[in-house]
Amino acid sequence: MSQLRVLVVGASVAGPTAAYWLAKAGAMVTVIERFPKLRTNGQNVDIRTAGVTVMRKMPGMEAAVRAKTTQMKGISFVRENGEPYGTIRATGNPDQQSLVSEYEIFRGDLAQILFDLTNHNQNIKYVFGEQVASMQQNEKDDGPITVQFANGMTTSEYDLVVACDGASSRTRAIGLGCDVRTHVEPTNCWAAYFSMDRDLLEGSKLGQAYSAIGGRFVALGPDPSGVSRAALMSIHRRDDKEAILPFRQAMKQGDEAVKQYVVRHYQGAGWKTDEIMKGLMDSVDFYANEVVQIKTASLYKGRFVLVGDAGYAPGFTGGGTSLAISGAYVLAGEIFRHKNNIAAGLRSYEEIMRPIIKDLQKVP
Repeated sequence: MSQLRVLVVGASVAGPTAAYWLAKAGAMVTVIERFPKLRTNGQNVDIRTAGVTVMRKMPGMEAAVRAKTTQMKGISFVRENGEPYGTIRATGNPDQQSLVSEYEIFRGDLAQILFDLTNHNQNIKYVFGEQVASMQQNEKDDGPITVQFANGMTTSEYDLVVACDGASSRTRAIGLGCDVRTHVEPTNCWAAYFSMDRDLLEGSKLGQAYSAIGGRFVALGPDPSGVSRAALMSIHRRDDKEAILPFRQAMKQGDEAVKQYVVRHYQGAGWKTDEIMKGLMDSVDFYANEVVQIKTASLYKGRFVLVGDAGYAPGFTGGGTSLAISGAYVLAGEIFRHKNNIAAGLRSYEEIMRPIIKDLQKVP
């Protein structure tokens, strides 16, 4: 096989990881990202199980992650008056982690680490401010995919197109010929993340979590810069399909509308929520989204394939970061294990990933 030409869509976690391993196997990889620059904000994520194994195969990554961890020592669950009733701490053993991971890191910091590991690779090229407009492939001939771009890149042929652009992937819709929400399964839950320029933990490295009636969850975590990071999650009854609709409507109207909706939703929740809501309104890194699972009949179609949340977002069951890292590794390994038969490599990728995906997407 001549040098494989690969297009990776998305430059967060799954995309750069896939680019790393595909390039290591000899492919020429172009990574496009629709945002004009690398996004370095986002909530805390963690690396576990197979994700740790893959990370340790990437020289320099584990040390870089350890240097950028959130430094949270554990999380204390508190009552409305602030009295703790249970605390979970890290085990100190990265191979047997508790709810609190030894590799707890902010998503943006992890994205930066992966970008730095791949940006100077001569087989990898990054293009920001670009996205796929359309794709054409003849599946019967098992030939390359012709990709047209939205913002000026020249129409090109690729032997493989890898969608790594998240649960709301536009590329998935184009590649599978469906609507953006076709394979989205709601969990009747939404989450919001932001930082505040005040330390509500008063210097403690122990995070705090509080649950209020109405399925309203609040967590505060430390940040090495001295501010507080907040995570909110609202979980509605599974049989109440109308409960998520006001949030979706606010999302259509933009961040300010979502902020107002969240503040109303958490009114009277107790504990420190009034202070947290003030911090929310002033935050400049606010991010919110519906928590969903992605379930597709197949992870690929012709030479088009899904990796990470674009293909198998686990929802609130967690593990999405490790699943994305390990999925990218498996894809690259199977493509190049089958050398001259991309179709066989994609089938093998699906066969390996399906049991893992099924296990991580189980909802208690």
